[in-house]
Amino acid sequence: MIVRKLQDIRKSDRNVKSKGWESARLLLKDDNMGFSFHVTTMYAGEELHMHYQNHLEAVLVLKGTGTIEDLGTGITHQLAPGVMYALNAHDQHIVRPETDILCACTFNPPVTGKEVHDENGAYPADTSAAREPALAD
Repeated sequence: MIVRKLQDIRKSDRNVKSKGWESARLLLKDDNMGFSFHVTTMYAGEELHMHYQNHLEAVLVLKGTGTIEDLGTGITHQLAPGVMYALNAHDQHIVRPETDILCACTFNPPVTGKEVHDENGAYPADTSAAREPALAD
């Protein structure tokens, strides 16, 4: 069983900050869950261009408002508490937070923990081998 406190993660190296966002990464690849789990804040007034070419992501908005634009279709969706979006086709998108947006996110495959967006708005592919769980895990 894994038990972690968000307040502890926010004070550790699992809390990653980059331009326009901050992500507390509660589960990572080394936890061997098959996905990673993050609590992320996207900051008001930013325009976050993202294109996860190597990961699928699901996001649940917990607090805040904004929009997400699907660059493949040109459709813009409102973001508010209780709205979930899933980037199931490596969708290129732009998130425009009107207020700070707090959300819970999962990534598959899981991230390793230090990723930030590259020039294409993607996290790099992880090429390291997964650790096999020990019998005591």
